[in-house]
Amino acid sequence: MNSNFVRRWRQQNWVMLLILVVQLLVFAGETFSGGSESGLVLVNWGAKYDPLIRIGEWWRLITPVFVHIGFMHILVNSFTLYYIGGAVEEMIGHWRFFLVYFLSALSGNLMSFAFGGGALSAGASTALFGLFGVYIALGVVFDDSMYYRQTGRQFLMLAAFNLVFDLFAQGIDIWGHIGGLLGGFLLIIVFALPGQKLRKGVYWQIGASVLFLAICAFLYWLGMVR
Repeated sequence: MNSNFVRRWRQQNWVMLLILVVQLLVFAGETFSGGSESGLVLVNWGAKYDPLIRIGEWWRLITPVFVHIGFMHILVNSFTLYYIGGAVEEMIGHWRFFLVYFLSALSGNLMSFAFGGGALSAGASTALFGLFGVYIALGVVFDDSMYYRQTGRQFLMLAAFNLVFDLFAQGIDIWGHIGGLLGGFLLIIVFALPGQKLRKGVYWQIGASVLFLAICAFLYWLGMVR
């Protein structure tokens, strides 16, 4: 295979683009199968619905990341994924981005499962808040870097603003956002940056790994028994 093609392929934010294409295709499927604001359509396409998770449909802790409710929902999340997701993938690499994105979605949906009251929910915002958490964590872990400190503060303010807005808005799954934010924060400590070791040591990575797994296990248990 041509080396220039391989180099260009590696430089493309292809994971972000693939996720974007899939969520747009899913939205089109929702639209043509009854409308993206129909509860039945949303459930059929994989939205988070607690009673079905409790009877074994565990994949609904991941699939909601592709499902959206209404045109503005898909529009805002798609633009956010394109700009912020592309920047994060370029910074941390393809496989790290893939894992952080979907594991943040998992922790966000688990938080919603445990504390969200059982409401039907969907959207990429659990994973997108995970990307906010990446920048916030980098400002803490690489606190000797002026760029990471300033960027971390900016995303902390952005996340805080969004969470305050969530408190006063209807139909917003604030627990999913909090869970995604926490997940992204811990996961970038686990995986670190390409070619860089954490100045604070490998114990931070081990601790973040154990804490992430413990939180996810606890949230799943709590959601199952509530």
